[in-house]
Amino acid sequence: MQEIINKLKFNEAGLIPAVAQDTKTKEVLMLAWMNLESIKSTISSGYATYYSRSRKNLWKKGETSGHLQKIINITADCDFDCILLEVEQIGNACHTGAKTCFFNKIIS
Repeated sequence: MQEIINKLKFNEAGLIPAVAQDTKTKEVLMLAWMNLESIKSTISSGYATYYSRSRKNLWKKGETSGHLQKIINITADCDFDCILLEVEQIGNACHTGAKTCFFNKIIS
């Protein structure tokens, strides 16, 4: 695990995009940003913790809403510049109250 973490390519701000996907339905729930500290917190707690670019601090997904993301699996993409969190979503993923953040259709 540490070997893979060492290969991750963080951007100039020390962040890497993280896609959360429902482990059962395979639906893409959201995209957020993580830094090394949030990745370590996610691994140790078993629940998704992200980095807020606007607040400039860590936030555990669902800490105030109760809409937690229990980690089932974490993988890096082939270039090590994006990670995928396969989660058991408890409640809705989107801060708007929607199940997923991806509901604004452009084409279908």
